[in-house]
Amino acid sequence: MSKKISIMIFDDHNLVAEMWSELINSDERFSVIGICNDTTEKSIETVKTKRPDIVIMDINIQPNSGIDATKMVKKVSPGTKVIGVSMHNQPSFAKRMLKNGALGYVTKSSNRNEMFEAILSVNDGKIFVCKEIQENLSKQVFEDDETPDISKLSEREVEVLKYIKDGMSSKEIAETLFLSTRTVEVHRSNILKKLNLKNTATLLKFIHNSSLDI
Repeated sequence: MSKKISIMIFDDHNLVAEMWSELINSDERFSVIGICNDTTEKSIETVKTKRPDIVIMDINIQPNSGIDATKMVKKVSPGTKVIGVSMHNQPSFAKRMLKNGALGYVTKSSNRNEMFEAILSVNDGKIFVCKEIQENLSKQVFEDDETPDISKLSEREVEVLKYIKDGMSSKEIAETLFLSTRTVEVHRSNILKKLNLKNTATLLKFIHNSSLDI
């Protein structure tokens, strides 16, 4: 039997990381050799020591986002390939991960077979982007140029937009995200500017009239 593909998982939710590990280890082609719950310098050094073939990186991990941590991983272990994992299905996040050195990107809506396909493709040095991102990218290509483009938003702005969609006030969003109300208001203002919308009323209209999946 050929050598198993060695994998490390970076996810700050223990249960999620353990579920990924159990799922991946259920396939005899793969072996999870470590789990890291943060992206501190100590955790990144573990990659340098273990030299896994693949790192599965949650892009929302702290203290360094998975997008930034990907660069750190590639610096200490150039031969390690990175697959980004996120709840966000906007192509902009996949683009950022790939720009920082990742070869793969899957959303948390991806199924087991798609994750396995991502591991095998990336291990062979091929770029892999899940079907959900590919479909959303295709939609963007055929959308009218005047349509507000959510991919212009930062990760935090998408998060704020999600709570606006849920009907939460700036104060409620601030409490949920542990931010000041002023900071949330700044994010709301930036969202309007980037989407080229005049006010909150037009933003709400855009949210409710579009098939926004965030």
